[in-house]
Amino acid sequence: MPFSWRKSADQKPHRSPSSFLLYLEYQFKAGKPPWFIQRRDLPQMFGHAFYQFIFTAAVLTLVSALPAEDIEARASCVVDSVSAASSISSCSAVTINAFTVPSGSTLTLSPKAGATVTMAGDITFAKTSTAGPLFTIDGDNVTFKGTGHKFNGNGASYWDGKGTNGGVDKPHPLLKQVDLSLMACSQTLTIYIQVQGLWHLLSIHGDTYFALFVATTQRERQVLNSPAQAISIGNSDGLTFDSITVDNSAGDTNSLGHNTDGFDVSADDVTIKNSVVKNQDDCIAINSGSNIVFQNNQCSGGHGISVGSISTGKTVTDVTISGNTVTNSMYGLRIKVKAEATSAKVSGITNTISGITKYGVLISQSYPDDAGTPGTGGPISGVSFTGSATTVKVGDKAKRLTVDCGNCSGKWDFSKLTVTGGSAGTIASSSATISGGSY
Repeated sequence: MPFSWRKSADQKPHRSPSSFLLYLEYQFKAGKPPWFIQRRDLPQMFGHAFYQFIFTAAVLTLVSALPAEDIEARASCVVDSVSAASSISSCSAVTINAFTVPSGSTLTLSPKAGATVTMAGDITFAKTSTAGPLFTIDGDNVTFKGTGHKFNGNGASYWDGKGTNGGVDKPHPLLKQVDLSLMACSQTLTIYIQVQGLWHLLSIHGDTYFALFVATTQRERQVLNSPAQAISIGNSDGLTFDSITVDNSAGDTNSLGHNTDGFDVSADDVTIKNSVVKNQDDCIAINSGSNIVFQNNQCSGGHGISVGSISTGKTVTDVTISGNTVTNSMYGLRIKVKAEATSAKVSGITNTISGITKYGVLISQSYPDDAGTPGTGGPISGVSFTGSATTVKVGDKAKRLTVDCGNCSGKWDFSKLTVTGGSAGTIASSSATISGGSY
């Protein structure tokens, strides 16, 4: 049997370890030991046992010399540049050191299934014309640990007061979770990313399990200065976002920050809790989905908590909003359905709110108007304020409660809602009956 040789990329010949082992085995079985043990007196002195010993020793020596990745996946990898991130598919532990993603580049991480990714430094994104997402994590059962570090999107380099409605192109999304419909419903995904930086910076996708953070509680994640929307959640089940900080408060300067939503949700079975959003638009916008919980969060500077805007064919059901604090915002709580929407539905909507400048609570089917001519294609039903008390304090020029329905129905229990300050709004609830509460 010939001994196999091969050449590397630099044209230097070297033996293939696997071929060499086969060569040794062939030579021994044929009674032709390799040249380095061809002494005529050795077989007579030690017999076949000697050859077995030599062969075993050769095998052990060669195996110990093999690269680790030829035996098993590398245990750990370090990512300190965009290029370093391209070769971590066999890594079960990934450490991200501080570095800057240059203009025109995006960062993609695709570690081994079940890997743990730990941030050991801040990631900064240079101003870019790239559409986004600028950061993608792709993998199964991956745990992401922010450990207090930040994704910095340099939002001030983009902010022009126009958001996504014009002006400078803003890369988006910052964090976007997509394409995870195959996740097992019994599993829990916990995502902790400090959101301080890019309009949908991160894209997460995978299969069988929510491809990213699995069943661990990580905290102290921050995203700083997203050019526009911060976190987009879509097409997945069983996600928990815990202790996220979205800090776009720098966009308040000269009112340059715009469309800086904290969370945009279009998914089922999502929980967002214990998080902080400082921005210039919706703290959360629930655009479609069911079984959504938003609890014990702090929202300031933006447009408060929103269900919607609901478009044609979109449905929002079974949403629980509780224990949240909304301060210094234009709205407290909003349900907004586009006036032209058809085949849409909002139902089952079940917080300390202060410093509201426009509406304490607004339920409207005339979006983008607040209280215009409502449409009828997106019915609203089952809205309630029950359980813990919802207390809303509005400014002198704000409306306490306004309901602008063209197609609302059912019995709405507002018994735990108290709105003070400002002036009374108008109640046009269509076929819905509202009871309880003080507003």
